[in-house]
Amino acid sequence: MSLLTNEFRNKVLHGDCVRVMRDMPSASVDFILTDPPYLVRYRSRTGQTIANDDRDGWLEPAFAEMYRVLKPGSFCVSFYGWNAADKFIGAWRKAGFRIVGHLVFTKRYASSVRYFRHHHEQAYVLAKGDAPYPDAPLDDVIDWSYTGNRLHPTQKPVAALRRLVATLSKPDAMVLDPFCGSGSTLVAARELKRRFVGIELDRTHYNTARSRLRC
Repeated sequence: MSLLTNEFRNKVLHGDCVRVMRDMPSASVDFILTDPPYLVRYRSRTGQTIANDDRDGWLEPAFAEMYRVLKPGSFCVSFYGWNAADKFIGAWRKAGFRIVGHLVFTKRYASSVRYFRHHHEQAYVLAKGDAPYPDAPLDDVIDWSYTGNRLHPTQKPVAALRRLVATLSKPDAMVLDPFCGSGSTLVAARELKRRFVGIELDRTHYNTARSRLRC
């Protein structure tokens, strides 16, 4: 049973995730799946940007709070920016997480072209304490379908997220996404009969997620 009150259950909350999580009880969520800013000063082809993608002061406090609110023996999956991997890994380890896996999501298209054509996204699987092996482990290379970024400039496909939620959490689990964007993690959780709480700083994306989840 989750310790979260109705203030949090099946809700999208607007605000700074560090401040919001400080009001959440310790060990009150069963699984975290999140897509934080990559620290790359992202700008889309249409000029859209991501809040706090130009600074890293939030990184350690955010993952420290995620570790605190996550139940022992549970998982956190975090996307990250590969060229800031040292900062992300440092923050995860400082919080107390163990790295237990790495995921690659393969794209049929190049999301950008610089020194190489970028055909993948990536995420680390983190554990709090001794998390059990899944009953049916996923492959660590997962297909990625293009969302068109219609709802968010870095919108993730629900189908890929659903596989992670299904594998790394149980039915009726409480799923947290502290950087929920347009709410894709929360949609995946709801489709799989999980409870959810999402936090989003950007007012526009918060409104999109609330509309999408009807909450």
